[in-house]
Amino acid sequence: MKYTTVIGLEVHAELSTKTKIYCSCKNSFGSEVNSNCCPNCTGMPGSLPTLNEKVVEYAVRMGYATNCTINGVCKADRKNYFYPDLPKAYQISQYDIPLCEHGYVDILTDEEGTTRRIGITRIHIEEDAGKLIHSDNFDGSLVDLNRCGVPLIEIVSEPDLRSAQEAKAYLDTIRGILQYLDISDCKMQEGSIRCDVNVSVMPEGSDKFGTRCEMKNVNGFSAVERAIAYEAKRQMEVLEAGGVIAQETRRWDDIAGKNYLLRSKEDAQDYRYFPEPDLGVIVVEEEKLEELRRSIPELPVHRLLRYRREMGLPYFDANLLCENPDKAAYFEACAALGSCQPKAISNWLLGDVSRILNEKNRTIDDVAMTPESLCAMIALIDKGTISNTAGKTVLEEIIFSGKTPDQVVEEKGLAQISDTAALEAIVQEVLDSNAKVVADYKGGKSNALGFLVGQCMRRSKGQGNPTVIRQLLEKALG
Repeated sequence: MKYTTVIGLEVHAELSTKTKIYCSCKNSFGSEVNSNCCPNCTGMPGSLPTLNEKVVEYAVRMGYATNCTINGVCKADRKNYFYPDLPKAYQISQYDIPLCEHGYVDILTDEEGTTRRIGITRIHIEEDAGKLIHSDNFDGSLVDLNRCGVPLIEIVSEPDLRSAQEAKAYLDTIRGILQYLDISDCKMQEGSIRCDVNVSVMPEGSDKFGTRCEMKNVNGFSAVERAIAYEAKRQMEVLEAGGVIAQETRRWDDIAGKNYLLRSKEDAQDYRYFPEPDLGVIVVEEEKLEELRRSIPELPVHRLLRYRREMGLPYFDANLLCENPDKAAYFEACAALGSCQPKAISNWLLGDVSRILNEKNRTIDDVAMTPESLCAMIALIDKGTISNTAGKTVLEEIIFSGKTPDQVVEEKGLAQISDTAALEAIVQEVLDSNAKVVADYKGGKSNALGFLVGQCMRRSKGQGNPTVIRQLLEKALG
């Protein structure tokens, strides 16, 4: 039998607020163990939570960016469960009235710009739990409560995804929105964004979903793809053997490439939700909602499609630029000057500029090179004033120094020689000293011409105009 895979994702994103959601402890990754916690974080009797207003604002902005309805009046609820890194044995979350619900995002499914709409069930705010530390150096486990109370938003999708590839595209879209809103750093290696994956299969053509299984806290979007492919295959094999899929929670082991049963799946009633008695109703005034709605920038999918439509960029270029909001903003500033072709700007930003930044472990925000300087350098190449190779030398100098391209060209004597009289002498010298190569070229080995051009460039110390040199060589060789 052929089957259709049905996927729903629950994305947990840590918010980049300065303090935690219900206390004034610092919200910071990598601090000394148990140094960023207080009676609230550690669940001490008598401690009382105080809601961080910025958490609500960040969640509302995400709601607007994903086309959700915003519940300006909502509440917090206690979700009760026991786990070693949850010292008070409950989590403050939201149950029946989330802050945001009934939204959607459009994901790109191919390089032609085809989109598919994925529903968002809800977005709610909650606090993170602590972290258990396991080691071969000691028996048992230790607990670090620094993460307790770190603000989270949980973004719950509708079961609208039908393949591991669509799930990856959806996750890339959600991450891009979070980064463009600047509300989460989305560092997967630090656990800033994690994903619970729900998978079921149903006979192809059916409209009745199968029993779903959940895989908790899958780190890495590629790992999500692998986890979905494995779980769908596992369920199909169970059904083909005449078995029944049980609703359960499983752990994905990405190194082993398989998942394992953890426990039977809990339902909402197992958590014994009830309204949080220590927090009042959450009310966001209409004026504030309107202010937050207006703050939403152009989002990455829309920007990508605009780059393709208005600037003629290939999908690959547009996608790479839009992955980083700061790099996209720099590209926009360059393109707005109108002195260079967008494709040329993109080539330099995604090529040598990115290479230098990676080598120096820096970001585009760290460069001293203004958009005007980058475009001026590209213009010097277009006019033939300097060669493309010399342009790389100029870039190395201007990217962090703040010098202008003209200054570097003058200081290093990089101006390209296009004077035919000066180059004819170099061409003749090269021809005279490479008689065998000349004979090879005349014998039909056309690639010999490239060698001769290279020799001319070397003799001119890289300043010869390669186009002029090639023309002079072809003329001299008949």
